[in-house]
Amino acid sequence: MRKKPAIVVGLLAAAALSSSVPAQAAPAHAARAAAKCPQLDKKLTWFGDNRAKLQKMIDERGTCSGKGGPRPVAAFDWDNTVVKNDITDATLAWALNHDKILRPKSWRDTSTWLTPAADRALTKACGTSVPAGRPLPTSKNTACADEIFEIREKSQTMSGEAAFAGEWNHRRTVPGYAWIPQLFAGRTPATVTAYAERARAEQLAAPIGRKQTVGTHSIAGYIRYYDQQKDLIRTLKAAGFDVYIVSASSEPIAEAWSGGVGLDRKHTIGIRNVLDRHGRLTTGIKGCGGVADGPGGALPYMDGKRCMINQEIFKIKGAAAWKQQDPAHRIALGAGDADTDVTFVNDATGAHVAINRNKAELMCRAFDDADGRWVANPMFIDPMPHKPGAYPCATTGATLPDGSHAPVRRADGSIIPDQLDLAS
Repeated sequence: MRKKPAIVVGLLAAAALSSSVPAQAAPAHAARAAAKCPQLDKKLTWFGDNRAKLQKMIDERGTCSGKGGPRPVAAFDWDNTVVKNDITDATLAWALNHDKILRPKSWRDTSTWLTPAADRALTKACGTSVPAGRPLPTSKNTACADEIFEIREKSQTMSGEAAFAGEWNHRRTVPGYAWIPQLFAGRTPATVTAYAERARAEQLAAPIGRKQTVGTHSIAGYIRYYDQQKDLIRTLKAAGFDVYIVSASSEPIAEAWSGGVGLDRKHTIGIRNVLDRHGRLTTGIKGCGGVADGPGGALPYMDGKRCMINQEIFKIKGAAAWKQQDPAHRIALGAGDADTDVTFVNDATGAHVAINRNKAELMCRAFDDADGRWVANPMFIDPMPHKPGAYPCATTGATLPDGSHAPVRRADGSIIPDQLDLAS
């Protein structure tokens, strides 16, 4: 075989070199582009490969995807999802310790579901000497503060009698959640926000692990924003996501906190009281999905969070707001920590973030990971201990509208088998 002339060899080598340049340049270009995409802080600790999963979703759905179209939506629960501990507990505790609850004309007026036993207990403990509409001296009246906080905490009186009774859809509301916004009837939303801001300042200044006393109740006395969630929200916003808080807290209380992660009032959804003609809160609660304003039959709670997202964010009105929508009208990321969040977190099409507090229905779905997009993570501060045994997914993991329990089912109707705790 004859050798090729040197000039031919040179031309072939040059051609080979030229053809190889784009193949080498493309990865370099991609790396430069990726470096400009919003990135989660690698110094913050996530469980396992959760940061990588979330980054992948952000890159696929955010501005770096190059897909265009409507902005993707992310929705976060608040208590124990974005912060450690409970802002409603903190605000109610501050209000009780500073005499900010107004005496109702009758305790039965505060909730359709309040039992006669609770009415009697509150009337006895709080008395009737304070005129209706005037502040109760709960900072000094330990018995009154105790009855109110026991009903908040356990939906029962200090003597152990049920505080709420009757019928309600257990996937749409819980009377004890509605009762806290109802207790602030007579105040303006701005006043309740101011109370929450005072409580916020105290809670953020308190050392981690601090306890506080309300009546004779000892409860958590500190709250902290989770750095990882603040960073996730920051990164989502930078990547073009429209980010919302959807909380079962009173909306004026949630608004005192959401600015701490860069979200405004328009992006903060909570329980909304009906206002009177003077702009003051009443015991009426705004409805959702065709459920009329009233005693609180449709809160941002379980299926009610889906309803609020569909109605307030995607502008789906009437009964359709209770149904899971097509992927184009669903959130890309949902984050929660409890069964109260399971419906909207499960609706997410890109990532389901489940902060593990050992809540059965949520964690059954998280550990089953049917679509491969679940991100189960221990609490970032003082996580729950490892749960012994399995979650009862195949028997009683799900809550039904009548309050009974049933197996947790996948979208195809199949039953999720019992799951072990894999993130604690």
